[in-house]
Amino acid sequence: MAKSKKPLIGARLRVYLGTNVPLGPGKADLLDHINETGSIAAAGRAMAMSYRRAWLLVEELNVMFKRPVVTTSKGGTGGGGGARLTTLGSDVLARYRNMEKVTARAIACDLAALQRAVATKKD
Repeated sequence: MAKSKKPLIGARLRVYLGTNVPLGPGKADLLDHINETGSIAAAGRAMAMSYRRAWLLVEELNVMFKRPVVTTSKGGTGGGGGARLTTLGSDVLARYRNMEKVTARAIACDLAALQRAVATKKD
């Protein structure tokens, strides 16, 4: 993903589910990329993170819930392994994305007021 030079204005949702490990935008993006690519390594590359870091985040997610959110398969002769979201993983991702949308709508007015109050280089 290319980083924008435009200043970030907004909020980032982190959800704590009874642990000190949050479900946040980074883990949600990783799940999106795993879903798109079928690979933890490719998902990590898409996010400019190492395979090890991506794998550790997947492990955090799988421990966070009663059942795994990502399953993996080992590669064999003539083919590599893969990763996919489980039904629970798809549900977790969809619910997190929905919470982001609901949160954005709920804070839009206040965020706009704060944005108007932020000093710019011209001020």
